[in-house]
Amino acid sequence: MANKNSPLQQKVKVLTKLYESGCTTEKGLQALSMESILQVPGITIADMNIILELQKQTKANKLFSYLGGDENEQSGNGQAHHLE
Repeated sequence: MANKNSPLQQKVKVLTKLYESGCTTEKGLQALSMESILQVPGITIADMNIILELQKQTKANKLFSYLGGDENEQSGNGQAHHLE
């Protein structure tokens, strides 16, 4: 059966796995090596890709945009998105 989770649900699932394995801060996320990522119970290759992207986005201070699905945030168009 194919995974029908939305991109946000997949990211939250990975964050839950990280929290359950003891990684609860941005600093902890940045410190994860590939070896330590492989020790996370139930980790998949897709999860590893999300973890690497989470590391990249937290380092760039763009985690909120990434979780919200704005994959083009690094294009830097300078326009703020406001709730009306």
